[in-house]
Amino acid sequence: MGRLRNFLRDWMLVIAIIGGACLYLAYHFATPLHAAGPVLSRIVAVVQPLLLFLMLFLTFCKIEPKDLRPHRWQAWLLLFQGSLFMLLALLVHFFPDMQARIPLEAAMLCLICPTATACAVVTGKLGGDIAGVVTYTIAINLLTAVLVPLFIPLVYPVEGLTFISAFSRILAKVFPLLIMPCLLAWFIRYFMPRLHKAILRYPDLAFHVWAVSLALAIATSTRAILLNEDSATVLVWIALASALSCILQFWSGKMIGSAYGQRITAGQALGQKNTVFAIWMGYTFMDPIVSIAGGFYSIWHNIFNSWQLYRARKGALKE
Repeated sequence: MGRLRNFLRDWMLVIAIIGGACLYLAYHFATPLHAAGPVLSRIVAVVQPLLLFLMLFLTFCKIEPKDLRPHRWQAWLLLFQGSLFMLLALLVHFFPDMQARIPLEAAMLCLICPTATACAVVTGKLGGDIAGVVTYTIAINLLTAVLVPLFIPLVYPVEGLTFISAFSRILAKVFPLLIMPCLLAWFIRYFMPRLHKAILRYPDLAFHVWAVSLALAIATSTRAILLNEDSATVLVWIALASALSCILQFWSGKMIGSAYGQRITAGQALGQKNTVFAIWMGYTFMDPIVSIAGGFYSIWHNIFNSWQLYRARKGALKE
């Protein structure tokens, strides 16, 4: 039992990734289950946000409000993400007929996508600064809410899509899963201290919640990839663009963070993405095929996270 427990602990995320993909593949190829598709979709649409809410709530319970303060490395990461996104948007705007348009748009989506709500969980497991990565998560969500409405119309002009309407749609998507868990956690910290202490007795609970959430996210990503009707060549280019974006952001985050003693924290803040939100942004504001980039990115960053967590448990990963 001890060996099995250690194996599950070491490879939980890999198991969640494989399990999520197999879960959707089993449904996809089992024709009798297709009748239950609409019901299952509604269940996932409710359960997944609840899991994300719970995960971030548990994380906020561990953080003192005074610890959520800006740092210089966060400003450099915001500049990096925002500048590359704006540069690619302008490039596509001025050269709309280029052959590499779809991969560049996929890279745009991967670059501007906010930090995942689960990032704080992984950062804590790796020995990074949870408060620092949560502060960055809030900041990059606000930056995304501003830059996407400003620059996406340059790439995809949509009649009637104003800055205010797009900004409001993004905030409506972000606020319940980012701000509300924070307010609830702080309410319990100051007004229900016994409950707060009880929650802190289970430090790994958020990690286990994330494993379930990850399986659902991978199932969603697998669905998006399989239901895509574009050519295999387009999918390969999107997969490559998302993989390069993932490598670039983890590497850049670690390089920037190294200068401030936050190598792990900055790497996770920049590299680990809210891919469910990326898929939504792709479908809502861009060509639906571009949203597939979020599905591929989910696979790449979670494989890398699994490898990092394995190394951390073996004592090979240093801040």
